[in-house]
Amino acid sequence: MQLFTLENSFLKITLSDFGASWLSCVVKLPNEEREVLVTTSAKNWQKQTAFFGATIGRYANRIANAEYALNGKTYRLAKNNGEHNLHSGELGGDKVFWKVESQSEQAVKFSYIFADNEEGFGGEVKAFVEYRLTDNELQISFDATSNQDTPLCLTNHAYFNLQGSENILDHELIVNADAYLPVDASGIPNAPLKNVAGTSFDFRTVKKIGQDLLADDDQKAVKGYDHAFHLAKNSENLTACLAVEDLKMELRTSMPALQVYTGNWLKGQPNLTNGEYEDYAGVALEPEFFPNSVNQPELLQFGGITKAGENYHHTISYRFVSDFKF
Repeated sequence: MQLFTLENSFLKITLSDFGASWLSCVVKLPNEEREVLVTTSAKNWQKQTAFFGATIGRYANRIANAEYALNGKTYRLAKNNGEHNLHSGELGGDKVFWKVESQSEQAVKFSYIFADNEEGFGGEVKAFVEYRLTDNELQISFDATSNQDTPLCLTNHAYFNLQGSENILDHELIVNADAYLPVDASGIPNAPLKNVAGTSFDFRTVKKIGQDLLADDDQKAVKGYDHAFHLAKNSENLTACLAVEDLKMELRTSMPALQVYTGNWLKGQPNLTNGEYEDYAGVALEPEFFPNSVNQPELLQFGGITKAGENYHHTISYRFVSDFKF
């Protein structure tokens, strides 16, 4: 795997062509240089199974029973998560080498062609992912076109731990969302979108992640937060904010939903010191369409199918701030 570095006076970003992945994010604070990703070494990269920092595609999250029907045809996918398909199967975009289209001191652009019937999906998809560093912000742009109607949902699966601490339960989180999607024990939606008001899923004002962890049956089903939130925003508004005492990260996206996953099953994944992570060691904030939207019309209204010849374009930005007040 090739490594690429984007660096300025505040951030040092390491990327790889394997999975078009974000391997490292070092924030240069006054008294230290701090790694804020839950990650592992390049040597151990292909041993980890938690999708660290990878580009997920062609379809992020779960598809129930590993199949979908589109334009009168049923497509059968790999069952790589019990009876279901997770993050596109055994060899999704996270487990292939992407071509380097261009690179400069502040940007790298990767491309990959998902073949028709690759992992069971219909349509050839030409996908591009660009990472661009500007001041205290990393911007990721996803662009794609398909020659057939196809499920398409590209995202990044970075996990964050802004302190480098054992877990993220004391991290403070804001999510600008008015509803969340309940799921069963296998992560498949099993109820309509539910208002966050009066629930453990209300992060509209700042709250520690651990405050209401495992507080109700919706969380207990999946051992914590592993749910898609419906974002109440326009493209200019803050999507989410994660913070510790001396550092915060602001996330913005054009996507309609944010999967908040509190690393409920990270135990045993290789860390940077030849040891292993524990559960809840990091939190993934994954902008996306809703899980299983291709099989549920009430969720598909928010997106999830790209039409033949249509331009797919979505963005995520991560802004790091070391001098702030909530």
